[in-house]
Amino acid sequence: MAERRDDPTLYWISPEMRGIIPLDTFHVPQRLARTVRSGTFIVTTDQAFPQVMQECAASRPGREQSWINSEILRLYCALAASNHAHSVECWRDGKLAGGLYGVMLGGAFFGESMFSNTRDASKVALVALVERLKAGGFTLLDTQFITPHLATFGAMEIPRAEYLLLLEDAIRRQAIWLP
Repeated sequence: MAERRDDPTLYWISPEMRGIIPLDTFHVPQRLARTVRSGTFIVTTDQAFPQVMQECAASRPGREQSWINSEILRLYCALAASNHAHSVECWRDGKLAGGLYGVMLGGAFFGESMFSNTRDASKVALVALVERLKAGGFTLLDTQFITPHLATFGAMEIPRAEYLLLLEDAIRRQAIWLP
């Protein structure tokens, strides 16, 4: 992470309590399930990775700063080019309405950031991500921290020691990011 968008320094973070979304108990609220089924959004993967990252880093009301700086953007785009980082995009009327990105390692996916320019777009992207992870044999969806938004999907915090055991198991697994 970077302290702020214009800070060139990067640092590692390892919270005492780690946020995860258990894939087997992922919860989709009823209203959101209707939105997913409605086809309001066209969902793609890996079609606009740099743009998703730039949107995640953009200033928004109530969040003028971002931990995504130019070095993180450069490094994650290199990971995407080598098939280790991926994005899920939601499009509406031909425009990028929301999305998310993250990094995969074995059967673990580390969700890094998400954004929404249209109501429910990031939520639809998360539902699509979880479907893809389940189908590809992933066992861990790491969110680092919990937000009220993620809690509605069943996200939970676990102690670092428990997280490290789940991580060790997940990275030993063979999972596939399906095309």
